[in-house]
Amino acid sequence: MRARKAAWIALLLAVCASVPAWAGGPFQYFAVTPCRVFDTRTTGPQTNGSPLNGGPSVFFRIQGYCGIPNGAQAVTLNLTIVSPSRQGDMRLYPANVTPHATDPSTINYDAGEVALANGAIVPLAPVSLSTDKDLQIVIGMQGPGTVHAIVDVTGYFQ
Repeated sequence: MRARKAAWIALLLAVCASVPAWAGGPFQYFAVTPCRVFDTRTTGPQTNGSPLNGGPSVFFRIQGYCGIPNGAQAVTLNLTIVSPSRQGDMRLYPANVTPHATDPSTINYDAGEVALANGAIVPLAPVSLSTDKDLQIVIGMQGPGTVHAIVDVTGYFQ
């Protein structure tokens, strides 16, 4: 248990140290009951039931959903990929950040994986209008292909 806690603290410090412009601090952490905010397998307020491809970023909103208040600075979440047709990766960024191909990925996957998940702490972009987006998924694929993505939030920093 102590090793797991130390690993999470090290991860949080690494994220905050490597991207100081994304979020200040210190922040207090608030856990929430795990809640699905994004699922490309179903039609919902943020998805249309279609898998993602290696095209442009997909922008969506977490603040205001699943108990994450407006003004949250970052979230803890699980990113799950389902049924990728090609090898690839996904990166999560605040919606107001320009992604770079050399940035580390949040999850890597191979073609034919049934499902694969990874936890992450991701800073959020500020929102003021109900139409503002605070998070983006960048998909890197090795050629044309598709993959489903699921995002479940587990807490936030404020």
